[in-house]
Amino acid sequence: MTLTIIFGLSLFIAFILCFLLLMGRSSAQGALLEQVVRDARRGTGAVSGPWRPSMSADLVAKPFTALRRFFATEPDPEIVRRLMLAGYRKPYHADIFLGMRLAVPAVLGLSAAVVFSSNTVVFFLMALVVGFFAPDFWLSYAINRRRERLRLSLPDALDLLSICLEAGLGMDQAVVRVGQELEVSHPELSEELLLINFEQRAGVQRNAAWQSFAVRAGFESARSFVAMLIQTDRFGTPIAKSLSAFSDALRTQRRQQAEEKAAKTTIKLVPPLVFCIFPAMGVVVIGPALVAISYFFAHFLHS
Repeated sequence: MTLTIIFGLSLFIAFILCFLLLMGRSSAQGALLEQVVRDARRGTGAVSGPWRPSMSADLVAKPFTALRRFFATEPDPEIVRRLMLAGYRKPYHADIFLGMRLAVPAVLGLSAAVVFSSNTVVFFLMALVVGFFAPDFWLSYAINRRRERLRLSLPDALDLLSICLEAGLGMDQAVVRVGQELEVSHPELSEELLLINFEQRAGVQRNAAWQSFAVRAGFESARSFVAMLIQTDRFGTPIAKSLSAFSDALRTQRRQQAEEKAAKTTIKLVPPLVFCIFPAMGVVVIGPALVAISYFFAHFLHS
């Protein structure tokens, strides 16, 4: 049975290697275009998106793209949407994620078949299940981590945006300026602000672009901020003062959340105290007395 499992996994790996070897090579024009883009990125120092691998991610995705086209012409829209929420917006990111759903179970199953000599089938099936759901767990963690970073960086961006508006810049120019200034300290929010500007330059209305940002961010502060922008644009109220007030409200909310978490620590410390510290203290304090009492009663009964 173990040899059968290893043989099947070897065939799967050989299948992937065949795709890598038979993959079409880029033409001379394509290689020249890639060189121009690479030189331009090196000159500006900008790297688009959170993917910064040493080798081309597009090259890694090509065999998975060819495998996916046997079953569907386009990736699953739900996977594309979740990857977008995690900050991965390139077309080949969905193919790499689908490839990981195939490669990770194969690698874990092969490792389980090699490592465990007894109950091989059980560990092999467990490894397949864990390997299949591991990319989804990682993607959910990446979405929550990026959402939390956006939430923490929003007050700083609002302060800079208010300063730019008070200095005389328009709303669109201020968004671009803030996005450029936050590229190092808050790259996720910088990417979102620049994406808003790109959407507006492509013809999307300002309110629709900001609403798309609220959907991508996915937390309540961003939705409230976008609703405030739409209201100020509709009623003509001064947006700089509204941004300052909203930024102060966000900082107050963040401080209150920190105080709430600090107040909950006393409740969270009860289980460790009851199950870890109190038994040890009981053994140290009451243990010698119990030993002395047991010796006394033993001596008393013998006498």
